[in-house]
Amino acid sequence: MDQGVVRFITAGSVDDGKSTLIGRLLYDTKSILVDQMESLSKTRHARAVSTEAGIDLALLTDGLEAEREQGITIDVAYRYFSTPQRKFIVADAPGHEQYTRNLVTGASQSDVAVVLVDATRVDLSTQPATLLAQTKRHAAIIRLLGLRHVVFVINKMDLLDFNEQTFNAIGESITDLTQKLGLPKPQLIPISALLGINVVEKSAATPWYRGQTLLQWLENLDLGVDNKSAEFRFPVQFVARQDGSDANGFRGYMGRIDAGHVRVGQKITVLPSGRHSTVTEIYLANGSGALDTNNAVPSAATDQTVTLCLSDELDVSRGDLFTQTDGLTPPALTQLLSADLCWLDSEPLSLTRKYALRHTTNTVSAKVKRIEQVLDVHTLLHGTDVQVLNANDIGRVELVLQKPIAADLFDEARRTGCFILIDEATHHTVAAGMIRNT
Repeated sequence: MDQGVVRFITAGSVDDGKSTLIGRLLYDTKSILVDQMESLSKTRHARAVSTEAGIDLALLTDGLEAEREQGITIDVAYRYFSTPQRKFIVADAPGHEQYTRNLVTGASQSDVAVVLVDATRVDLSTQPATLLAQTKRHAAIIRLLGLRHVVFVINKMDLLDFNEQTFNAIGESITDLTQKLGLPKPQLIPISALLGINVVEKSAATPWYRGQTLLQWLENLDLGVDNKSAEFRFPVQFVARQDGSDANGFRGYMGRIDAGHVRVGQKITVLPSGRHSTVTEIYLANGSGALDTNNAVPSAATDQTVTLCLSDELDVSRGDLFTQTDGLTPPALTQLLSADLCWLDSEPLSLTRKYALRHTTNTVSAKVKRIEQVLDVHTLLHGTDVQVLNANDIGRVELVLQKPIAADLFDEARRTGCFILIDEATHHTVAAGMIRNT
């Protein structure tokens, strides 16, 4: 039974065991080659651990020298493994607050979030129990990025003798967190990543837990994604022109289909001009992504890199967006956006400064007109009298653009409903944004 590919990211605070969990999944699914094991066992950063693997499982994902020396994750590490039911692409995101931008990058490409909670660092003296601030921040970012499938794994339960009452108390706190953030009802799994308990195989150490292991939950997860039902979105990345010996020559529009599907004979609208035309030819890209006129197809769908030819000669350039003419929810042409920002730069947001807003393949100049509200990750309340966004803050802002863009709401179309802000002076990516209103 092939259920497709699942892309998931591990999130949570530093030292919650994210890298160890992924290492455990790789080890228990026999996705590690013998030479990899031998190499890791000889590394000077290997630490003695009480597992049958005989190595620090976190080293399977922490590949940078600085990560191995400090015992932390800095960059997002991608690993691949498979079971008879499914293939998986997992992103190991750092837990440190200063690397929050890396979590945003990894989560934006994921379908599922696995949030780890270190059971030993939850304050059980309060009601509900108090989670770490970074756990709350990561959960808030997951909500902003629209991940619909979230599982909370309560790690290091072996250090608390797998106490059911402790698990239930932490679960109540997580449920309270998800309700305040608007996340779906959470799936809770008690585990020990180090010992492999409830990660791949069920364990007798938790007889009171009758749910699935983490891997079973991932294998049986219904992503519920039907790319063909989404409306067609095709940002033009490059105009391919080839002058032939005849009068017609060749003109095609290259890019990746962000949503929906397209077929030969389909009527499309080019935005922002509003001109209409019909698709006459569709060519799939070759292995290097280049135009291949010998690879014509009758239709194409989401995530395919294609070249489209039209029946009319239109003024089309990079940054324009093709949509289906008969679409029920066309993108809005707007110069004013209300968006949630995750601020990533060490320099705070400036209301007097211009930023470059990159939306799909389009880049326009933008200014933040005002800050509407900022999330306090400790209380999960929104402050409306805050006039600044600092590094790792999450807030809703109003932006004014130099020229209109064709944008969707993020909750309706993730790829055409998001953007990044770039500092025009330093060229730093300073924020990731999700469009909430146009």
